[in-house]
Order: sequence, then structure tokens, then C-alpha cells
Amino acid sequence: MKKRLIVAALALSLVASACGGDDDDNNAAPDAQSGPTTTAAPVRGGTIVVAISSDPGSLNPAVTSNGGVHTASEMMFNGLVGWGADGKPTPELAESWTIEGNGTAYNFKLRPGVKWHDGRDFTSDDVKFSFERALLRLHSRTQASLGSAQVALETPNPTTVIFRFPNPYAPLLQQLNVTEAPIIPKHIYEGCTDLATVAGCPANKTPVGTGPFKLESYTVQEIKMVRNPTYFRAGQPYLDGMTQRVIPDPGTQLLALENREIDWVGSVPGPDIERVKANRALGTATSPRGSGGGNCTTTMIFNMKPPEGRTPFFADLRTRQAVWHAINREQAFRTVSFGQGKVSAAPINSGITFATATGLNLPTFDANRSKTLLDQAGWKDEGGGARTARGVANVPDGTRFEIDWHGFAGDQTTYGEQIRSQLTAVGITLQVKTEDNATFSRNVFAQRQFDTGVASYCNGDDPEIGFRRQVDSRQISTTAFSNGAGYSNPDVDRLLDTASREPDPAKRTPIYRQLQEQLVRDLPYVWLTESAGLRAFNASCTGFNHENTGLFAEAASCKK
Repeated sequence: MKKRLIVAALALSLVASACGGDDDDNNAAPDAQSGPTTTAAPVRGGTIVVAISSDPGSLNPAVTSNGGVHTASEMMFNGLVGWGADGKPTPELAESWTIEGNGTAYNFKLRPGVKWHDGRDFTSDDVKFSFERALLRLHSRTQASLGSAQVALETPNPTTVIFRFPNPYAPLLQQLNVTEAPIIPKHIYEGCTDLATVAGCPANKTPVGTGPFKLESYTVQEIKMVRNPTYFRAGQPYLDGMTQRVIPDPGTQLLALENREIDWVGSVPGPDIERVKANRALGTATSPRGSGGGNCTTTMIFNMKPPEGRTPFFADLRTRQAVWHAINREQAFRTVSFGQGKVSAAPINSGITFATATGLNLPTFDANRSKTLLDQAGWKDEGGGARTARGVANVPDGTRFEIDWHGFAGDQTTYGEQIRSQLTAVGITLQVKTEDNATFSRNVFAQRQFDTGVASYCNGDDPEIGFRRQVDSRQISTTAFSNGAGYSNPDVDRLLDTASREPDPAKRTPIYRQLQEQLVRDLPYVWLTESAGLRAFNASCTGFNHENTGLFAEAASCKK
């Protein structure tokens, strides 16, 4: 028992370290709020309207790490464990747990009496099914972390789930919330022929969960949810319902909020931030958490492993270094983000304080150095725009350095336009392509038909959650938001494994520093900026949890 308590204490220490980053000097607005806003007693009843940028296409968060799907669906689901404002795990579908065997076994006692929205009992079979059939196969962060750790689940009875690992595994608790591991009902989804698609699983558009709200209707224009009267948290939710309305343009979202047509937007456009803060009818809060995860880094992906027939522009390290030197990240950050967040200083997001590194030798903006490296790599400036290949390995002479950039609408496209102009100055032509999630996932991950792309890689509260998938060679897969670069380094794989097995965060710190030093030498990505979105909402509404992207309105209420 003494060993069990020691290991549990170590795990909680790790949790506190992972969640304890304070970026106030860099990315928090003066009026930033932390956790739920609880300045007024909750009012029962009413419906709020929340803006989302596009039709998610699916409402099953267990089969993807896509932020749009998670934003639209997480209010209908739960994880085994939640997170308190103090950065420590709290009971959710699991009411208690113990850690045994130096972190090789986690025993969860499930909350009794929990019902699915259709009235069926929630049991341990649902947890086992969710991990084995969905999360470990299709959710990129779970697949990379728990899959690599070779987790096995046991269900000795309907109210007990045991996670077993062949080696000690410290960060499990951080990976069991509704964003990282939403639990879905076995009886609804076990008949699906393909959980990842609506065609193979129609239930992806008619979800049944355990969460505070349940689905009423779903169209491409809006998603309507109503209060779950049997929710296991007594008295919650306070609202009668919530509608998520598709409004693609961020400026139009904000106008609708100011006109009181909607009640909440997840991100305020940079040019409008000061105006929104001055509007006393609105509340604001800055958070490093975005849709589908926290501690997110906007990241440029180099395709280091293109399919046969596609030009390997970035096989040579000198070419990747040249792009780094050509990009003025500080200028792009000021132009696009308007001070919300900060320029990345390390591969691992600084919000994970025990794991990020300082003083790394990242390439700095230097257009002349970029041109020299391109010359050395065989990309010659012969006039007329894009450079031309002369003696570049595996590239036919005469090939022009003309590449594409794949990203979503909004900031990712704006970053692309900024970087396009900077690359043009050194002789690289960049075509910016704005794509929806399905097209982006197909081009970048499934088929690898791209040169560069941009993604918001959410690191979560531990590198195992959302960082590992970017650089682990075993995560070069067709799964969206996995190792998009196609990067492979056995030393990095080894360091990832070593760090995951160490329960003491202080001992993990030097391992992650060594890993990041290697990544800076290899440069499979350009780590652009760390995100911090400014949320805005109707000031008559309280109780929003701005640190919980999944259940952000679980305790919300509005006086209208």
C-alpha cells in the first residue's frame, strides 16, 4: 500500500507540473479568467447559442482528434477522469482509482448508476470497447501514446476497469478526459463496419452519450442539444439546451455576438480584440486551450517522405534550414495573432513546464543565410522567380522550387500568406491551398500529396498526449494529425519510450531536453506559435469553464 500511495503521489506531482505553466507575461490578457466563471448564482433554464466555424460532418469524438468534431460533440460525452482548476484529476465516469505496480496497473472504480442518453446502463464493457475499437485505432493522440505504451484493458466486473502496461507508465490520468478519451456506448457502435466514417457508422451523426446534453437535431447549419435530465452531476446542467450554429467567418461570428444573436465565440479575430475587451456587454477570457485540446502549437509540416512521383523538396536538411531562416516568425505572429500566444521557443509547448526546453539553438530569421543554404543544396537562383534544381539529389535538373501549403480557413491561411511572401524573397514559390478537414486529412496524412502543411498540434498536459505523435516514427500513418512530416529517428523513438516510463517528472525533464536538441538538429517541422485564444461571451452568462474545451458549458447559466 505504501508503494501504491507513493506512485499515486508521483503521478499527481506530474499532473501539477504539466498543468502549472503560467504564460501571463506572454499570452494572457489582463482580464483573463481561469476555470469556471462563478460570479453569480446559477439560473436554471434557457438556451445558449454557440458559434462554430463549419459543419463537423461527424459527432463522434472518439474516432478523431479534429478540433471541429470535438467542439461540436464533447458536451454529449464524458471521460473517465476530469480536471479541476488546480490541475489535478477529478472523478468523472470513474469515481475513484488506485495506481499499482510502480505505474504498471491503474484500477478504476466506475461511477454507479450512470445512464446513456437512451436509458441503457453504462458499464466497463463500454470503456473497453471505446479504447480497443475506437481510441487506440483512430484517435491520433491516444493511438500514439497509449498504443505505443502497449496498454491492455481488463474488465473483471461491470464497474471495474484495469489498465495494464508492460512497463511503468506515468501520464495515464492526463489522457482520460473527454477530449483525450471520450467514452462511447458499445451497444450503439459495435455494429458499425467503419467507425471512422458516417457511411460505415451512421451513429456518428446520431450520437448517444452520457454527457450533460443530448442530441435533439443535426443539420449542416446547426446542432441542437437539450438538457440530459439524468446527468450524474446532480442539478446540472442548468441550461435547458444549447445550439451550435455554423458561422464560417470569424468576423460574422463576432458581429452576431455583439448583436446578441449568439452567446459565445471560441476565438476573437486579432484586429477586434481591443474593441471586444472594451464592450461591457461582453465577457472575455484568454486560454491556451483550443477546440480539441490544450497547449496547442501552430506548426508548419515538411513532407520528408513524399510518395513516389512527388518531388522530395525537403529530404535535404539544408533545405529545411533554409526555410526556417527565410521565415520571420515574430513578424508573422504579430500580423496574424495580434499578441495572443507567443512565438514558439521549443518543439514542446511551454505550457508543459517540466518538459519544454529553453536556450535551444533554433534557426533565426536571416534571409541571406537562407539563400546561401539553398545554393549549397543545389537550388540555384537563375532569375525569373523560383529557384531551379541543379544537382539536387533525387530531383531532376530544371525542377522549379514551387511548393504548396495546405491549411484550414482563418489563421492558418493567413499564416500561409505571410510565409508565402517571405519565401518569395529567397526564391521559393508557395501556393496557399485552403481546405476543409476531410480534404486536408486526405492530402496531408492519408495520401501524403503535399509539400508543406500547417496544423495546430495540441500537446495536451504531457508530451505523451499530443507531442509524441508528431515525431515518433511508429506514428507515420494515414491517421489524421499523426506524424505528418514522415520523420524517423531511432534515437528520438528511444527517448520517447524512456520518458514515458519514468514516473518522476524531474527525471523526465533532461530526457525531453535531449530529445528536443535532436529535433532542432533535424528540423522536421517549423514550430511557429503557441496558441492562446480570446474567448468572448454574453456578459449575462456565467459558469463557463474556459480551461475545459469539452464540457465548457456544463455549469453555465444565463440571465436573459
